[in-house]
Amino acid sequence: LVFLYIWAGPHHLHYTSIPDWASTLGMLFSVMLWMPSWGGMINGLLTLRGAWGKVTTDPVLKFFVLAITFYGMSTFEGPLLSVKSVNALSHYTDWTIAHVHAGTLGWVGFMIFGMVYWLAPRLFQAPIARPSWVTLHFWLATIGIVLYIIPIYAAGLMQGLNWRAFNSDGVLQYDFLTTVTKMVPLYWIRTVGGTLYLVAAIIGCINLLMTWANRPRIYDVPVYEAAPLARGWRPPAVPQSTLPKGSVTDIGRAVDRFADLRWHRNLEGLPLAFSVCVTVAIVVATLFEVVPMFAIRSDIPRIASVTPLTPLETIGRDIYVSEGCVNCHSQMIRPLIAETERYGEYSKPGESVFDHPFLWGSRRIGPDLAREGVRNPSALWHMRHFNRPVDTSPGSIMPAFAHLLDQPLDFTAAQPAMTALQKVGVPYTAAELVGAADSARAQASRIEAQLISENGRSDGMQGMGERRVTALIAYMQRLGTDLGKPIDVAPAPSAAAPIAMGAAQ
Repeated sequence: LVFLYIWAGPHHLHYTSIPDWASTLGMLFSVMLWMPSWGGMINGLLTLRGAWGKVTTDPVLKFFVLAITFYGMSTFEGPLLSVKSVNALSHYTDWTIAHVHAGTLGWVGFMIFGMVYWLAPRLFQAPIARPSWVTLHFWLATIGIVLYIIPIYAAGLMQGLNWRAFNSDGVLQYDFLTTVTKMVPLYWIRTVGGTLYLVAAIIGCINLLMTWANRPRIYDVPVYEAAPLARGWRPPAVPQSTLPKGSVTDIGRAVDRFADLRWHRNLEGLPLAFSVCVTVAIVVATLFEVVPMFAIRSDIPRIASVTPLTPLETIGRDIYVSEGCVNCHSQMIRPLIAETERYGEYSKPGESVFDHPFLWGSRRIGPDLAREGVRNPSALWHMRHFNRPVDTSPGSIMPAFAHLLDQPLDFTAAQPAMTALQKVGVPYTAAELVGAADSARAQASRIEAQLISENGRSDGMQGMGERRVTALIAYMQRLGTDLGKPIDVAPAPSAAAPIAMGAAQ
């Protein structure tokens, strides 16, 4: 599991700007994870052989059985979602959210509840205060998680299918907001399920607190006995194959000896050696994917027209992150016809070289913003949208950010943000850092003038250049515009020079 899991991460980034070899590698190792994961699930269920009758009467066993069942579901669904054709449908939808919560609340949550209920009487040397509450906790949590995940599974499938649907004329059949309004009832059902799960957890906590309160004033101190360990103990030698000599080849006997796994059982008895093997597996996989990027700088795609953010846009990016916009919007258009039709030109690897960290996102409660500056450069539209989203997008479930129109903008925040980015490779000059605040003020003044021009009058727009909303508008106007910027083409570029993809794109 450790060896395979460490290679599987890129399967979350299919059809994005990462190299295709990394994406494929993540998919292959994710699919391979299915079998060892299910080996653990089957082992857990078979542990109950001969004790299934106790499941109906022992609530702790109920928690364990349901946890292992959810583990099996999650470890089947994970490899399924890593397959590129499935991921093209599921990624950015609520299907992924349902998968994660089924694993978190179903597998991990129920396993924790079962462990705590088993441990509490032994730790506190007192019986569970309200045994009936444990059963109540189990059924409330079970009903809650069913009501929680099924609606978002349905919402995820609805999103994936609606977003890629075309009508008979070859035009996108649904706009983004149509899908959003369809999902609202499902979100309410999910809220009911989550509330039941939370109430069940609160009941469990109260029960455990009452159990702790019933603990004895003085704990018994049991004496445990165990066989002494021998200082010179070594694991036994791995036995030879049981296959008769001459019945198979020597390679067959070697494979049979390896498949017996006695060698691994011996390794498990040597914690230091076992830890070293685990560390080596992690380090090798990590270096294999990371070293090429850092060792061969020419492998990093460059686009001549892509430049670092201005000081005001840098402040706006920080506001975008701190206000939580990154949780609901992606900034990565995949090279899929439905996405390029809806959002514009697909995202190129070289566009993200100055993003630290990148904000590609993993969910689209709102639309992708990778080309927002190209599709919607209006400053007034953005200000109205942040103030009251339904004014510009009827049916939107985005919360209002009216406070950004009142909060003063700290222009001095640009320099430390740019300094941090400079340390990770963004090529800001010393002069740009010194003049960051003045540059930000100048761009904010231009946006204020644009707001007045688009509004047709200055009422309500005077002084907006001094508000935080202006920085966020600047960032929105910048997104996705670099590919269309004019560039100076050198007369004789070298082989290692950046690729000129500006005006041509």
